[in-house]
Amino acid sequence: MRMIDIILKKRNGLALSSDEIHFFISGLVDNSIPDYQTSALLMAIYFKGMDARETVDLTRAMMYSGEVIDLSGIDGVKADKHSTGGVGDKTSLVLGPLVASCGVKVAKMSGRGMGHTGGTVDKFAVFPGINMELSRETFIDNVNRVGIAITGQSAQLVPADKRIYALRDVTGTVEQISLIASSIMSKKLASGADVIVLDVKTGSGSFNTLESARLLAKTMTEIAANMGKKAVAIITDMEQPLGYAIGNALEVQEAIDTLRGGGPEDLREICLVLAAEMLMLSGFAPDETVARKILEEKLHNGEALAKLAELVIAQGGDAAAVFDPTQLPKAVCSIALAARQSGYITHLDARTIGNAAMQLGAGRKTKEENIDLAAGIVLHKKTGDFVHAGEVLATLHAASMEKISGTEELVLSAFAFGTEKTETQKLVLGREGIF
Repeated sequence: MRMIDIILKKRNGLALSSDEIHFFISGLVDNSIPDYQTSALLMAIYFKGMDARETVDLTRAMMYSGEVIDLSGIDGVKADKHSTGGVGDKTSLVLGPLVASCGVKVAKMSGRGMGHTGGTVDKFAVFPGINMELSRETFIDNVNRVGIAITGQSAQLVPADKRIYALRDVTGTVEQISLIASSIMSKKLASGADVIVLDVKTGSGSFNTLESARLLAKTMTEIAANMGKKAVAIITDMEQPLGYAIGNALEVQEAIDTLRGGGPEDLREICLVLAAEMLMLSGFAPDETVARKILEEKLHNGEALAKLAELVIAQGGDAAAVFDPTQLPKAVCSIALAARQSGYITHLDARTIGNAAMQLGAGRKTKEENIDLAAGIVLHKKTGDFVHAGEVLATLHAASMEKISGTEELVLSAFAFGTEKTETQKLVLGREGIF
C-alpha cells in the first residue's frame, strides 16, 4: 500500500477503505509518512469529504493510535461532557460538581486552553496546590471516592490527533466536519466514558454556523453510536458570551455563584439543560422534568457547591475560595468602560470580546504562553439591555494599565446600538442523539 495512491484516490472523490485509513494513521504516528503527504490528504478530504463509514473508521484509527483509558475500575456509569468552545464558557466548572452531587460518576480529562481564556484545567489553577496531572490510579480512586475527578489529557492519548490538528491549523483545513468530529470523538472515546454529552456552539463566538453545528452534532452522535457509546449533542447559542465573566478566576467566581443557586440566568439554564441530559443518559432520571428537579435541589441545598470543594481537596488543592470567592486571584489594575451613547444593545460580538480578553492576558496564543489567571472582562450589559451614555458596559481586569489601554477600543467595538430592543436568540437551538 502506498500513501500516494491513497491521496489520489481521495483526490478523485472515492471513499477510502478501512485498511487505507488505518495505514495512513499508523504511518502518521510512526513518522513513515511525511507531513507534506499528510497535508495533501487533508486537503483532498477538505474538498471531497468523507462518508459516514470513513469518518467512523478515521475516528477509530485515531482513537487506537495511542493509549485508550480503561475506566472499568470505576463503579457505575461514567459520564463526560465536551464543549466545542465559546467565550465565557465555564459550564464544566458547574456541570461536573453538580452532576456528581446527584450520584453520577464524572471522569473528565481536559486539555489546556488555546485562545481567549484557559481551558478547564487552567481555570482550576486558581485553587492553590491543586494537582491537575493525576496518575491513572489516583484518578480512578478519586472518582470512586468523591464521584468526580478532572485531570489533564495524557500525552499518549490520541497522538495522531495532535499531528493532524497541527497540520490542519497551517494548511487551511480546519473547517471540515469529518476532521473536526473525528478529532473530538477520538479523544472522548479514548478517555473511556460510557455516556457523553456534547455542547455544540454556534454563533460569532464559535467556529460554527447553525447549519454546520447541526451537521457536526449529527456526525458526532453517529460516531458514538457506531462505537457502542451513548451520546447526545445539544446545539447552543454563542452569539454573545455565556454569562458575564470572561477570564479564568472571574469565570470560576461566576461558576461558584451558580453552584450556590444563583449566577447568570443564561449560564444556569445551559448547565441545567446539559446536566439533565447527563442524568438521563446515565439512567439517574427518567425524563427532563425529574432531572431538573433533582439538579435544582442540589443547587439550593448546597450539595453541588460542597462537591466542588471535595473535588479540589481530593486533588490536593486549597478549597477556601469555594466558600469565600474573595480569595480568588485579583488583577492589579481594572477600569470601568463607559458607553459613549444611549440606546439598546442590538448585538454583542462574542468573538471580539474573547479576543479582547486574550489581549488582557486571560488566554494564550501558543502553548508556551503563561495565562494571567486574574485577567479578563466582566460585562455589565448584554444584548437587549438599554444603556444610557456614561453607564458602565464592562470592567476590564489586567496586570497593567498598558494592557488595558490597548484593549478598550476593541471591547467598545463589540457593542452595537440601536433605537429598538432586539430579542436575544434562544439558548438551545437543537438536539441530536442516537442511543
